[in-house]
Amino acid sequence: MGKITFGTSGWRAIIAEDFTFANVKIAVAAIAQHLQKTGEAKKGLLVAGDYRFLSEEFMKIAVQVLAGHDIRSYVCPVGTPTPTVSYELLRRNTAGSINFTASHNPYAYQGLKFNGSDGGPAPVQVTMELEALAETLSRKGGAVPEISYDLADSKGLVVPIDPKEAYFARLRELVQFDVIRKGRLKIVLDLMHGNGSGYINQLLQDSGVSLKVLHPERDPFFGGEGHHPEPGAAELTEAIQQVKTWPAHLGLANDGDADRFGVIDSDGTYITPNEVLCILLQHLIKTRDWKGSVVRTVPTTHLIDVIAKKHGVTLRETPVGFKYIAEIMGQEPILIGGEESGGLTVHGHVPEKDGILANLLMVEVMAQEGKTFGAILKGLYQEYGPIYGDRLNLKLKEGLKEVMTAKLKDHPPTEIAGLKVKNVVAKDGTQFILENDDWLMVRFSGTEPLMRCYMESHSAEGLEKLRQAGVELTNV
Repeated sequence: MGKITFGTSGWRAIIAEDFTFANVKIAVAAIAQHLQKTGEAKKGLLVAGDYRFLSEEFMKIAVQVLAGHDIRSYVCPVGTPTPTVSYELLRRNTAGSINFTASHNPYAYQGLKFNGSDGGPAPVQVTMELEALAETLSRKGGAVPEISYDLADSKGLVVPIDPKEAYFARLRELVQFDVIRKGRLKIVLDLMHGNGSGYINQLLQDSGVSLKVLHPERDPFFGGEGHHPEPGAAELTEAIQQVKTWPAHLGLANDGDADRFGVIDSDGTYITPNEVLCILLQHLIKTRDWKGSVVRTVPTTHLIDVIAKKHGVTLRETPVGFKYIAEIMGQEPILIGGEESGGLTVHGHVPEKDGILANLLMVEVMAQEGKTFGAILKGLYQEYGPIYGDRLNLKLKEGLKEVMTAKLKDHPPTEIAGLKVKNVVAKDGTQFILENDDWLMVRFSGTEPLMRCYMESHSAEGLEKLRQAGVELTNV
């Protein structure tokens, strides 16, 4: 039986290999024990799941195990988006949520994401405790306390809920739908067989947007072998083509659980999450009176820093993982928080990624500006200076992680792409800041067997040199 390990966003594993019914029972029992220790168990938990294989069955098991610990479950319809779950647990003041989702991972994966009573992903100290509790339960063996679903229901420990309308009401407070309505936009929307279906398409249709919707139906294979629900350029080729041939003003996409976003310009250009964050930061500064800091993860674009500095906004940098952004949101107000992998939240909203909100705000930007995103970015670069970024995802061979870790620790480079390394940031992975403020970073994924190499330069030529240097650096 595989060990239950929580990465940057919960426990993820391959179905029937490590993500088994037996392991799920142990993981849920560990959460139940944790909540009994903290005294929050009496507040109950939300239970939700995405459209992957066996989500309903895993949700049922979670309810039965929670009921075996005398904990009430508020059960969401399968396919409820992750940000909706986060908002609802805050609204109901529950002890947290158990959400079965592997987000953007390939179809063979399932996941268990635990968010605490603050609405955000469980912090490291909590996930470490859950891992220890799960390890103890696994070693002891024996049956995990549980009761049947029907008995739990008869005891009042199962409460079916639908949080959609309350979540819609919150988004209508955050997004200027009147501006969107005036824009008369045509949008291609790729739902990627995920949880955004019935959410973002309904909100856009209610706002008078003309929609061409792709892949709204449930498909646990996400379109077949080789496909997975990650709203990046490589997975959005069909949407990009539809934007150009319809033609549409823009294209949008959400990942499997709708916590990540994807944006396409009218000419089919994929707008990177880094670019989206910069566009939205500038837009929110101009259109809202929200006060607070800007929070980004280590490998996220430093153009955000430049924009924040010019407008007198405090910048906070965190390790990779939205739980770290959530922690800062619990300490101080923020204007916007985001990460280069496609996660974003804003002032007064949930301490969790919300890909639906991010996409709606980008629609608002285009409706208000009456410009393409390319034109908006050009204006940003004229004002703040150009930035070119990229990320290489390299599949890990056995033993490579240990070799690379030792190499970076014992023999770090003093020069990269012909430029001296002036600073090394080890907040998460290893980031090399170069003498001209270009940078390159190496980090191992917390949810997949991948090594990521991030880079950013002030010129296209400099970026190409960093790409070559990244490949050379990781060629061990």
